[in-house]
Amino acid sequence: MKKIDLNGSWKMKCTNETEWLDAIVPGSVMNDLLRQGKIDDPFYRDNEDHAYEIAAKDYEFTREFSVDEELLSHSQVAIRFDGLDTLSKIMVNGQLVAKTNNMHRTYEFDIKAYLVKGTNHLQVTLLSPIQYITEKQKETKLWGVTDAVEGYPHIRKGHSMFGWDWGPRIPDLGIWRTVSLLAWNDSRIEDVYVSQDHHENEVGVNVRVKVKDVQKEIVNLEVKLTSPTGEINSTKITAMKSEETITIDVANPQLWWPNGYGEQPLYKVEVLVSNEEGLLDEKALTIGLRTIKVKHEPDQWGKSFEFEVNGLSIFAMGANYIPEDNLLARNSSERTERLINDCVEANFNMIRVWGGGIYPEDYFFDLCDEKGLIVWQDFMFACSMYELNDEFRETVEQEVIDNMKRIRHHASLGIWCGNNEVEEAWVYWGDMPNDDYKHKADYIKLFEFIIPELAKELDPQTFYWSSSPSSGGGFNEPRNPNEGDMHYWEVWHGLKPFSEYEKFHFRFCSEFGFQSFPSMKTIETFTEPEDRNIFSYVMEKHQKNGAANGKILFYLSENFLYPKDFDSLLYASQLLQAEAIKYGVEHWRRNRGRCMGSLYWQLNDCWPVASWSSIDYYGRWKALHYFTKKFYSPVLLSLREDGTDVEIHVTNDSLANVNARIEWKLRKNTSEVLQEGTVTATIESLTANQCEKLSFGEFLTFDAMRNTYLECILYVNGEQTTVTTLLFTKPKHFTFLNPELSVDVTETDETFEIVVSSIAFAKYIELELVAADCKFSDNYFDLSAGVNRTIVVQKESLSEDLSLGAFKQQLSLRSVFDIA
Repeated sequence: MKKIDLNGSWKMKCTNETEWLDAIVPGSVMNDLLRQGKIDDPFYRDNEDHAYEIAAKDYEFTREFSVDEELLSHSQVAIRFDGLDTLSKIMVNGQLVAKTNNMHRTYEFDIKAYLVKGTNHLQVTLLSPIQYITEKQKETKLWGVTDAVEGYPHIRKGHSMFGWDWGPRIPDLGIWRTVSLLAWNDSRIEDVYVSQDHHENEVGVNVRVKVKDVQKEIVNLEVKLTSPTGEINSTKITAMKSEETITIDVANPQLWWPNGYGEQPLYKVEVLVSNEEGLLDEKALTIGLRTIKVKHEPDQWGKSFEFEVNGLSIFAMGANYIPEDNLLARNSSERTERLINDCVEANFNMIRVWGGGIYPEDYFFDLCDEKGLIVWQDFMFACSMYELNDEFRETVEQEVIDNMKRIRHHASLGIWCGNNEVEEAWVYWGDMPNDDYKHKADYIKLFEFIIPELAKELDPQTFYWSSSPSSGGGFNEPRNPNEGDMHYWEVWHGLKPFSEYEKFHFRFCSEFGFQSFPSMKTIETFTEPEDRNIFSYVMEKHQKNGAANGKILFYLSENFLYPKDFDSLLYASQLLQAEAIKYGVEHWRRNRGRCMGSLYWQLNDCWPVASWSSIDYYGRWKALHYFTKKFYSPVLLSLREDGTDVEIHVTNDSLANVNARIEWKLRKNTSEVLQEGTVTATIESLTANQCEKLSFGEFLTFDAMRNTYLECILYVNGEQTTVTTLLFTKPKHFTFLNPELSVDVTETDETFEIVVSSIAFAKYIELELVAADCKFSDNYFDLSAGVNRTIVVQKESLSEDLSLGAFKQQLSLRSVFDIA
C-alpha cells in the first residue's frame, strides 16, 4: 500500500467569482476567507449574518499533484476523502469522479482511469447547503428546531452548524478532513475488528481481519499485541480466506479503568499482511482491556440504567460535549486535550458526545482512552424529523458503518445512542405532527431496526440505546423517571426552583442544565462598550435561547440582590448556574444506587455566547466548572436543609472505605461560633450515607435565619478535603457584612500561592486576573473570618508569563457582598 498526502496548499474561489485564494486543506471556506482577510471575524458583534450569506454560495477547491510511472503501475489507485462538508462534486482532469452528500462519511473512489503521468488536476466543487435544504423543504416539509435554518434535517451535515439555541447560523462548507491517494497491487486490509473474552486472570483478544483480494494469492497474516510495558505477543498464519480471526491470550491482563477507579493501560494491536516479496499492508489500533456493560434491568424502583466496568457499577459523572468551534478548521488536538484535561481535573469519568454536531476526530477518542473518560456516543441525529427515502437510508447506513468501524476499538467507548431527543419530541413536544404516520414509522425503522441491526453486526460488544432520553424505545414513556435515562429541564425551562430536583430520583440524568453569561473578558472579545447590556442587539445576537435572559433575571430575583452593574450581573449569573447544577448533582449522588449517572448540559461552547456551558469558548472556567470539581469529588460531603434541620451526607464513589470526620460549626455572619460538634462515620466503598441530622430550632428564630450559617469541614482518613457552608435563607435575604477581603501572594518556581483572609463571613469568593488567564486550585469558595485559605496557581496554566509583581497587579477578588 502506497499513500500520498494531498493535504496542504490548495486554491479556492466562489464559483461565480474569478479571484483565486490560497486555501489550506483540511479546512473550510470561511476559515480560508478569514485567513485571507476577505471577511471579518464571524463571531464579532453581528457578523454572523454575513457568514450566512457566504454559505448561500458555491465554492471550488483545486490543486495539482504529480503522478509518476511507478504509481500508475499499481493495479488499484484510489482517492480518499476522510471528510467532505457536504455536497460535493469531485473531478480529476476534467472528468467527473463522484458526488457526495454526507459530511459524516469517509469516501474512497477508484481514479486510476482518470490519471495521467505527470501533472494531474483535482477539483472539488462544494455546493451551498442552504440552497439545497431550501429546495428540499419545499418538496417535503421536515420539522426541526426553530433556532436552526428551516429544512436542515434534509442534509447529513452537523445540525448545529445551521444554528441552535446556543450556536450561530454559520453553516460553513469545506474539505474538512484529510485527502490522500492510495495505490496498491495485491491484498489490502479491508477491516480489523477487535473483540475481547474476559476470564479470571486472562483475556482473549480476538482480532478479526478482512483482507481484500486474498483469493488471488496466499498471504501471510501476522497479529502483534504489545503490552503497556513493551512485551510483544505475536501470532502468524497463512491466510487462505478473505476473513481470518487470530486470538491472543493475555495472562494477568492490565485492565483499563475510568478516571477515579484505576489506571488506563493501553495495548497496541498491529496487523501485517505480507507475501514472499514483503509487506503489503498494515494497520495499528490502540485498545484497552476492559468490559463496559449497561445494566437496564428491573429492580424495586423500576428499571436500572447504570454503567458496569470490569464488573463494577460506577456512578457516571460528566457533561455533554458539543463541537468546539463552529469553524471546524480551527479545532486541534491541543485544544481538545486542554478541554479533556479540564474534565479530568473536575473529576469526570464520562463525556457524552451530543447528536446534533459531528463525530469527533480520532484524537478525541485517543485522549479519552488515555485519560479515562467513558464516551457516550450519540449518532448524529437530534431534535428533528427525518425522511427515510432510499438515498437518505443508503448514506446513513454507510455513515453508521464508517463511524462504528472507526471508533469501536477504543477503550473509552461505552455506549452507542441512536439520537438526541427525537423519541421524546414525537411523544411530548407537540411540534411533531402526531398523525404523520409515515415519518413516525421512519423513526422506528431507522433507530430501532436499521441502526441497531448494523450495531449488532459491527460492534456487538457495545450497548446500543435507541434514543436519549428513553425508557427503552417504541415511544413508550421516554420521560419515565423510573426507567432508562432522563433529560430534565423543569429547573430552567420550567422556571421551577432548584429544590424541584429533589422530587425526582432519575435512574440516569443524561441532560439537565442552567444558563449563565461568560466572563467580561470573553464578552469584550465580541462587543464594543456600548453593547455591554444583556438586552443590547449584539448581546442578544450572542444569546440564542430567546427567553433565556428573562429566565436568568427571574432566577436572579429569586436568589440575589439586583446587581449594581453589568459585570456584577455576569458574576451573579454564574453563581446561579453553579448552585442550580450543584443542587441536582448532590441530590442524585445522595441517592446513589437508585440514580447512577449525572451528565449536565453542557461542557463547552462553539463560539463566545451566553449558554449552559461550564467552560466558555476560550477555555475559561465558569463558576460551574469550579463547583463541578467539588460536587464530582470521589468523596462528597453534601448538606440537605429542611427548615431548621440539616442532614449531613457523605457519598463515597472511591474504591476504598473511608473514615470520615465532619466538624460542624453554627456561626453568625461575623463567624462567631454559636454551637459546634463532630460527626464520625466509616463510609463503605461505592455507597452514600446520611451521617447525622442536626436540629437548630432553638437557635434559628426567624430573624436569626438571616444572619446564621452552618459550616462543615470534612476530614477523610485524617486529612481535610472539603469545606462547605449552608445558608438558612436565600442569599438575597442574608445579612452579609463587608468581609474586607485581603490577599498575600508568594511564588515558587512552579506556582503562585494566594492566601485569602476576611474579617467576616464571605460567600462565593471569586479570584480573577484582569487580563491574563489561569486556573485556580479553588474558586468561588466561602470563607469564615479568621480562617486563611491558600489557593494555588500553576504557572503553566497562565496564558502569559507574569512576574510576581505583575500577577499581584492583575489579581482581583470579590464576594457576593460586592454584587449590589
